Amino acid sequence: MSKGVALEAGTTSKGASASRGLSILDLIFRIVAGVSTLASAIAMATTNETLPFFTQFIRFRAEYDDLPTFMFFVVANSIITGYLVLSLTFSIFHIIKTNAKGSRILLVILDTAALGVLTSAASAAAAIVYLAHKGNTSANWFAICQQFNSFCERISGSLIGSFIAVVMFILLILLSGFAISRRH
Repeated sequence: MSKGVALEAGTTSKGASASRGLSILDLIFRIVAGVSTLASAIAMATTNETLPFFTQFIRFRAEYDDLPTFMFFVVANSIITGYLVLSLTFSIFHIIKTNAKGSRILLVILDTAALGVLTSAASAAAAIVYLAHKGNTSANWFAICQQFNSFCERISGSLIGSFIAVVMFILLILLSGFAISRRH
């Protein structure tokens, strides 16, 4: 009988240790996603380039806020960054209290909503970046990246950070689902 109780206590300790490990991994993923979305928002919001045309008095300027899609991208990444900062408190709470189930379910729901917003913003911006790089001759949209090279490099880099955050959110949702399913 005492052997069974000792075995059961060892299993519980091992389960708590595994849950704590999952919670630490959750915290790391949230930090990586937060840094990625913050860097993406800053990179996009500070992107502009001016090119002279014939004379120095006439110039062409490309800025992120010339396109509503890029403005949506910056706003969405900023909101998601704020959400991730706030969700760090839940993540730290899960490290301390490994058997919290209700807050994990809440995080899965909020993470899924954040993933949807972030994916839509990154995908819409990716379509515009593709047009900037390749153009569309059927619609008479010219590729501007040959002229505005620095602008295009920054907006492309900003997309990379945002899609890294998308991957982190997918991993967070899977990780949370796994942590919740371990409780049953």
